Amino acid sequence: MHDRPLRSHPGATRRNVALFLAARGFGAFAAQMLDVAMGWHVYASTGSALSLGFVGLAQFLPLVVLLRWSGAAADHFDRRKISAFAALGQGAASAAIFFLTATAAPVWALYPALFALGSARAFAGPANSSLLPEIVDEARFSRAVAMSTTVFQAATIAGPALGGLLFAVLDKKIFLLCAIVAACAAPAVWAIRRPKGAVAGRGVDRGGKNALAGLRYIWSNKVVLGAISLDLFAVLFGGATALLPIYARDILLVGPAGLGALRAAPALGAIGVSLLLSAFPLRRGAGPKMFFAVVGYAAATIVFALSKSFALSLAALAALGAFDVVSMVVRQTLVQLATPNEMRGRVSAVNFLFIGASNQLGEFESGVAAALLGPVGAALFGGCAALVVAGAWAAFFPQLRKADAIGEGMSA
Repeated sequence: MHDRPLRSHPGATRRNVALFLAARGFGAFAAQMLDVAMGWHVYASTGSALSLGFVGLAQFLPLVVLLRWSGAAADHFDRRKISAFAALGQGAASAAIFFLTATAAPVWALYPALFALGSARAFAGPANSSLLPEIVDEARFSRAVAMSTTVFQAATIAGPALGGLLFAVLDKKIFLLCAIVAACAAPAVWAIRRPKGAVAGRGVDRGGKNALAGLRYIWSNKVVLGAISLDLFAVLFGGATALLPIYARDILLVGPAGLGALRAAPALGAIGVSLLLSAFPLRRGAGPKMFFAVVGYAAATIVFALSKSFALSLAALAALGAFDVVSMVVRQTLVQLATPNEMRGRVSAVNFLFIGASNQLGEFESGVAAALLGPVGAALFGGCAALVVAGAWAAFFPQLRKADAIGEGMSA
């Protein structure tokens, strides 16, 4: 292990973690409500699967454009400040979306606001990820990741379900509510006390040459590279989230409230597993468990693709979320504990880019595939492709396949 997080009094650590989890919850809750409302609004306005895809693309592009600066900023400035300002930025972008939808602006006008939202998230992701190891020691970090995942999944359950219901009641005003909730994360993360001995950053180098050090580090560490890229390509092809508005409206015929339930179903499965991992953190068999989880994720996607039953679709999505959270916890723990504190922001920025690629870019891929193959064909193709990815990565990354202890093989 390269270094140890700065230690503080146990009471201060608990307070810091509680504040971190509160900020995580506010941000996730706002994001999930906005995503479900945005998906319904765009598809109801255009009837176009490709338009849904552009919603994801608009939020993904800032991760690429800002990669040079987002991670480096988290390594050189106070991570709490970056996270707080990013939360306010997400609130401002959500307020802009409210204004645009309330004034019946065309759908294309929403994409710049979504780009701004993605820009704020591009800075929030590395700052938040690299802040957690700063306030929790190594022995408790895997459990803290599982707790953070639990909060995220709880928000993911309540956010889409409530978002679907509130959209039916509040219509466009839901975007204003999202702005308020997102901004509430700012005071929570600002109140986190920096551990004794933490040193403020010196500013990002103007040339930005060290900003890509995170990418070089990941490339040199085959276990971390395998874990991140496996999750990237499996979710990129297997993700069916962008297709849920089409399934809710045209296939399952359950309306916006049903869409909220569909969006919440993966989190219902995930929260049970994340609670289990909070009580019993992963210790052994990390690699095989991650591959098993990806195969299960792909199989659940295939079942969802072929389902015409609302109940079976909910069950398949719940299973999908349960499998996904295993790979998420393994990946997060590997990445953060393998990385020196002074470059966690840059490594987290690359990791966040990969996550964004699998989610937002995955939504774009799903939208394009649905335009070509239809929604069922697109979801079926995605599940089968995720199975192929799992098999290929088992051959390409034997280090990951054979990894046993959660910390094994993490040093570059």
